[in-house]
Amino acid sequence: MQQPIRFGLVGYKFMGKAHSNALARLPMFFPESPSVSRQAICGRDAAGVRSAAGQLGWQSYETDWRRLVDRDDIDVIDITAPSNAHHEIAIAAARAGKHVFCEKPLALTLDDARGMADAVRKAGVTGQIGFNYRFAPAIQMAHQLIASGRLGTIYHFRGQYLQDFIVDPQFPRVWRLDRSVCGSGALGDIGAHLIDLARYLVGDIREVSGMSRTFIRERPLPSAMTGLSASADETRRGVVDVDDATSFVFGFTGGAMGTIEATRFAQGNKNGMSFEINGSKGSLRFHFERMNELEWYDAADPQTESGFRVIQCTEAAHPYMSAWWPVGHVIGYEHTFVHEMADFVRAVSAGQPASPDFADGVAVSQIMEAVELSIDRRAWVEVASL
Repeated sequence: MQQPIRFGLVGYKFMGKAHSNALARLPMFFPESPSVSRQAICGRDAAGVRSAAGQLGWQSYETDWRRLVDRDDIDVIDITAPSNAHHEIAIAAARAGKHVFCEKPLALTLDDARGMADAVRKAGVTGQIGFNYRFAPAIQMAHQLIASGRLGTIYHFRGQYLQDFIVDPQFPRVWRLDRSVCGSGALGDIGAHLIDLARYLVGDIREVSGMSRTFIRERPLPSAMTGLSASADETRRGVVDVDDATSFVFGFTGGAMGTIEATRFAQGNKNGMSFEINGSKGSLRFHFERMNELEWYDAADPQTESGFRVIQCTEAAHPYMSAWWPVGHVIGYEHTFVHEMADFVRAVSAGQPASPDFADGVAVSQIMEAVELSIDRRAWVEVASL
């Protein structure tokens, strides 16, 4: 019997909980996948990580990621810490012969992202980046339709990621609003997901031209924060040095046009990620807040019957759905993490490349850096030039 793949997790809050849940669900819903063991979870606060280890089902805990990496009973280092920690931890893990799963964005800078990808490649270990939205069955279905030619020649990709959780000027300057910790604001936090989906569904991006705004430039500092929630320390304030909103237009290498808008100042939108793709034979629409639905327009339909129709991606024939519930019984956000972890552990067990891998993370970082450079220059930037 094959030994379980032994995980060490860095981080225990929003993403740490999502990853812990995913690993716990694998044996129940994906029993054919390699078995996993939740060996140790790591966080700087001893009381917090001790409590999380018990709540989230980890066998032990550490308060220093270096001790986690050095442990002989761990095969995978799973990084859900803020972005400024990714580079150092991933490189140390790869050099120690550990496989690495890392949340997006891969690193604060393109150079750091490239360094992480090089370290994983040189060590011969498996590296995967956490673009979990790829693993919604409806998005997998969209990928199949496009790859099979059902949309024909692709003309347009237009994506939006709309949130409103920082509209209040008194919302604290959490780590997502501190460039030294997160690297960029709306662009890297939520826009990165759309960039990845544009590449995954349509193809490589050749050139970009963007604009951004920071609407609230000073905020109270946080007294406590977790996930997208925080409380403010009204006695101290800090400067916001990242974008509140970024929009950019771009061209694919295949000739299609694209637009992406990422903002955390869209009142009434909680997690409004959506895209539409138009081709010569049809169109697709997806809205994450209705994540089990894919809207499909077939230009070959008779005029009397033409129009967008909704595909409920809950049949066993849809990607991943045979593992879950009877038809019509929907799944949710947390299931995207289960799917990506199922694929990751299969890749680790088989010694095969993961997808999306660190090269995909580098490509997204390269595009984001091109967008930021185009904003600074107020000009088009060729992605390949970076």
